[in-house]
Amino acid sequence: MVLLLVAGCTGNQTSPGHPANSPPQVPSSPTPPSQPAPQTVPHEGKWGIYSLDLATQDVELIYSTDEEMYSSALRLNPAGNTFVFAQKTGENADENSEVFTINSDGTNLQRITTNSYWDLYPAWSPDGNEIAFLSKRENDLDIYVMDSNGSNQMKLYDSGSHDADVDWAGDKIVFTSGFKIWTINGDGTSPAQVTNPANAGQWGTSNLPIGDYDPRLSTDGRRIVFERLEDPNTAHGGYNLFVINSDGSSETRLTENGYAQGLASWSNSGTKLVYVVAAIGNEGKYDLYMINADGTENRDITPSYFSPDFLCHSSIFSKDDSKIYFIGQWWE
Repeated sequence: MVLLLVAGCTGNQTSPGHPANSPPQVPSSPTPPSQPAPQTVPHEGKWGIYSLDLATQDVELIYSTDEEMYSSALRLNPAGNTFVFAQKTGENADENSEVFTINSDGTNLQRITTNSYWDLYPAWSPDGNEIAFLSKRENDLDIYVMDSNGSNQMKLYDSGSHDADVDWAGDKIVFTSGFKIWTINGDGTSPAQVTNPANAGQWGTSNLPIGDYDPRLSTDGRRIVFERLEDPNTAHGGYNLFVINSDGSSETRLTENGYAQGLASWSNSGTKLVYVVAAIGNEGKYDLYMINADGTENRDITPSYFSPDFLCHSSIFSKDDSKIYFIGQWWE
């Protein structure tokens, strides 16, 4: 600081870089750096398949349609390159629901069921050669199976009442029946009850009774995550997430907040789960959440730039766990 003061008192000496007796030059203002364009969610049709990059928070639209997509089941095949999902075709009745596949880059959309039945909730077999799905071809929803191109459709299992929420991994298919979680072998044999929630089937004011729903198997088939409706006397139902071994042992609670939440899916590493919070109390959300498989680090991963009119459904991990794929709905 003293050196600067002395230099300022040197009379006729020339400042470095300026000719004698010339006025001092005023430094120009630096050019502000260009700002990146704000992130936005691509929007074409009312429904779509989207990907969220967990590192950059960038969102990509993979597939878009104005036809209603079933928001409960988007699945990626074991190779990580093809989705299967259900979508209504032309009219809004359940019998217009069909199963489709599409490449993970948005190419090669294929409709693989064409009938007058209610087909929904498809799930890939562990080798990717078959698809299990629900279909109402008789008195209630039963579990069917078909080749990955839609051929050789056949009934696999009928519990005698509605079967729901199918998933397939390892040598087991897991599903909901009677408000409890069950498994069968991949060939439809050996049904086994996995959970036994207290007061299952007891109704309140929400749209479902107390019970267990939407089971998902870890990739090795050893663990099941599901949601349990514990409070049926709230507008949207009070649910919590649980994990249990596929043989029915070691049931573990992951959450106890009672949000309207569920449809959890495992990461391929088996260490994390992604799921949707549809409502907190009476406030609609449809946000993406992530939690460690041991119940720690439960957090909202929905980017801040997502519009309140953009609803997230049925989230799953990419093959390398770097992205979340999900069904998006524009509330218009």
